Amino acid sequence: MILLSLLLVLFCSTGLLACGGAASSSNTLLFGAPISLTGSTATEGHLTLEGYQLWVKEVNAHGGIKVGNTTYQVALKYYDDGSSPTRSAQLTQQLITADKVNFLLGPYGTSATLQDEAIAERYKIPMVEANGAAKAIFSRGFHYIFGVLSPASEYAKVMLEAALSLPTPPKTVAIISANDSFSEEVATAARDFASSHGMEVVYYQTYPSGATDLTGVLTALKTSAHGSVPDMLLGSGHESEAVTTMKECKQLNINAKLYAFTVGPATPDFITSLGPDANYVLGSSQWTPQERYQGIDFFGTPANYERIYKQTFGHEPSYQSAESTAAGLAFQYAIQNAGSIDPQKVRDALARLNITTFYGVIRFDATGANTFKPMATIQIQNGQVVTVYPKEVANAQLLYPTPPLSQR
Repeated sequence: MILLSLLLVLFCSTGLLACGGAASSSNTLLFGAPISLTGSTATEGHLTLEGYQLWVKEVNAHGGIKVGNTTYQVALKYYDDGSSPTRSAQLTQQLITADKVNFLLGPYGTSATLQDEAIAERYKIPMVEANGAAKAIFSRGFHYIFGVLSPASEYAKVMLEAALSLPTPPKTVAIISANDSFSEEVATAARDFASSHGMEVVYYQTYPSGATDLTGVLTALKTSAHGSVPDMLLGSGHESEAVTTMKECKQLNINAKLYAFTVGPATPDFITSLGPDANYVLGSSQWTPQERYQGIDFFGTPANYERIYKQTFGHEPSYQSAESTAAGLAFQYAIQNAGSIDPQKVRDALARLNITTFYGVIRFDATGANTFKPMATIQIQNGQVVTVYPKEVANAQLLYPTPPLSQR
């Protein structure tokens, strides 16, 4: 059931404190976001919210955003969109017209972002989003959408590169994908990259986004590699679908040498849900604590961001949280560079932004996409997420092949 009541939280400089009431000070900048706190992408949505919350907390703790002679505190207003893109668009319009937010932070996911960016464009309110990677978002000629994350095509590429770097790499790969815009774009890029780099794509199948039963898809996959299981299974979807895939692979006795998912392994719930069966699984990641960025922001380094995040929320940060914090930083520096809170001037400052943060480079091409930041490959080892690729930031070696699921 979609939560219709307003979830308004203002974060004070002393911590994540529920302050109650709307932002009343003229020296407060109000940022609005619809976020999936219930529904099929609720896990990722909560991580997105935590990333926004941490930015609000820290920017206020460090004195707010200075514009000329005025210093602004930051407040966040958000609604639960129930993982519904249509509802997300409705709430985006409400945030602009009724709640009078100054600026927009993005929802979780490509489907919702595609809806919401049209509203931002209509009202000429800049939106910086962190969780919609599909090329479709940036191919519509809109001028008020900016994405801090690497494009969708990079999600599968970085995992396939990691697999191909092995001494005896997998030779056959099965690609399964949810039928949403992001997942299909990733799957297409995966097929093209694998085929052009000597891997045989023996199975390529889509399924309904949010599916809770993939038995049919996986049963057909089981013998797709000339009568046997493919060396590598690459899933392009979201966290719940990745968990379902691993559970049903175990039930169906599907033992690939390598499992890889675009979304899922980086989230704490993936390990919690699967226990030992999460081990050896690869994931693509927009950011890891092992990256070596030296940022101009108050977090500074990935390791410091990890420390502050764990102190605040009690668990490791996922890349969804890190990129959401980075969306706030993009606004912060654009506003400061613009020397104004006028939406058009801030929009123009975003278009010119070129900074390095704890998250990496935040810089936008002419479409609003961040095509300048690389991704990493993670693997779950002994119940912990480690970085295994690229080599220069890895803190562990990629373990391969995966032992049979029945022997965990």
